[in-house]
Amino acid sequence: MSTQNPTTLLSTVRCRLSTVFLPMVTLLTFCSTSDNGSTAFDPVGYRTEEAFPDLSFRRPVDLQHPPDNTNRIFVVEQAGVISVFNNDASTREKVVFLDIRGKVDDRGNEEGLLGLAFHPNYKSNGYFYVNYTASNPDRTVISRFKVSASNVNQADPGSEKVILSFDQPYSNHNGGQVSFGPDGYLYIAVGDGGSGGDPHGNGQNRKTLLGSILRIDVDREEKGMAYAIPSDNPFAGNTNGYREEIYAYGLRNPWRFSFDTETDRIWTGDVGQNSYEEIHIIEKGGNYGWNVLEGNHCFEPRNNCDRSGTIPPIHEYGRNDGISITGGFVYRGPTLKELTGKYIYADFGTRNIWALDYSNPQKPVNARLLQADFAISSFGVDPNRELYLCGFDGKIHRLAK
Repeated sequence: MSTQNPTTLLSTVRCRLSTVFLPMVTLLTFCSTSDNGSTAFDPVGYRTEEAFPDLSFRRPVDLQHPPDNTNRIFVVEQAGVISVFNNDASTREKVVFLDIRGKVDDRGNEEGLLGLAFHPNYKSNGYFYVNYTASNPDRTVISRFKVSASNVNQADPGSEKVILSFDQPYSNHNGGQVSFGPDGYLYIAVGDGGSGGDPHGNGQNRKTLLGSILRIDVDREEKGMAYAIPSDNPFAGNTNGYREEIYAYGLRNPWRFSFDTETDRIWTGDVGQNSYEEIHIIEKGGNYGWNVLEGNHCFEPRNNCDRSGTIPPIHEYGRNDGISITGGFVYRGPTLKELTGKYIYADFGTRNIWALDYSNPQKPVNARLLQADFAISSFGVDPNRELYLCGFDGKIHRLAK
C-alpha cells in the first residue's frame, strides 16, 4: 500500500500505482513430496467460488473464527463493522457483532478497522482484540472488547479497553493484522508510517513502533501499561531506548501475516514501494531491510547500501506480476490436498493468486494458480483450517478445482 500520490490510487485498501501490468506467467508443476506435508500437484485448473452466496459485505478486510467450537465466521468490514454468521454455505443471515464506526477513521484507502483476533481463552473470558485507525490525533488503536454476557453473537460496545495506541504521521501504511501466536502472545503488524519511501526512516529506527511486528503479553500489565513485555522479546530490557515491544523490524507495510499451524513459522507479505513485493518468514529480532532495501535490491541510499544484518525475502516479485501483495496462509485445509504445505497468497492489483512451495529453501518454487476476477484484500481460515478469500466485490470466496 503506498505511496507517492495517494489521489491516483485505485479505490482499495492497499493499491499503490495507477497502472496495472497484466503478467505473462509460466505455470509450473510441483513434482515432489516434501517433509512439511507438500504434495505433488498441477497448478492448472484452479478457480474461485463464492463461499456464502447469499451474504455480501462492504470492503471486507479480515475473516476470523473464535476458538470456542461454535463453527462461526466473523468478517471485518473496513468502515468499522464486524459481522458474524454460521459457517454454512447455505446461510442467509449475518448479524452485527460489533459496530464501532463512530470510533474508526476510514477516510483514507488504508485506514479503518483493519484486524481482529480472538483471545486463545475466548471461550471462557470472551475477550477479542481489534486494530483500527482513529483521528484527532491520527493514530493506530489496539483495543480489547468483550462479548455480551447474554448474547454470543453480540459484543459489548461499552467494554472497550485500549491496550496500545501510537501516532500515525500519514494515512497510509498502517499494517493492520493482529494475531495470537502459539506462545499466547499478541502479535501486531505495523507499517512504516506512510507517505512514500519512508521519509522519517522508521523502518530502521528501533526507537519507534513503526515498521515492525510487535509482540506483547495482554494477560499481564506492567510499568503503567495495559500489557507486559515478554521477557524473551529481542529488545526486552535494552538500554538503548529501543521499543521493547518490537519482535522484528525493517518492514514497509506488513499488511497481512499468518502462523503456519504445523511449523509455527510466521509468514508475512510486505507491500513494496516502486518495484518489488516481498514474502518473509519472520524471525525474532530480524531486520528485513526497509528502507535500505526493497526486497533484494538497494533502495536508499541507492549506492553502497549496507546489507549487513538484514534478512532477505524468501521470495519477491516485480511489477510484471503485481503491485501490492496480499499475504496469505500456508494451506492446511482438508479440501485441496495438493496445496498442503504451500503458502497461498495474492496480489491486490493484478488479482493473481499463487502457491509458493518452500519445502526446499534453496530452491523455492512459485506457481500461479489463477487470476481472480475480484480484488483480494485478505485471506482467512475457518475452524477446519479451510482457506477463504475476502473480495472487494463484497463477497467471501474459496479456492476450488
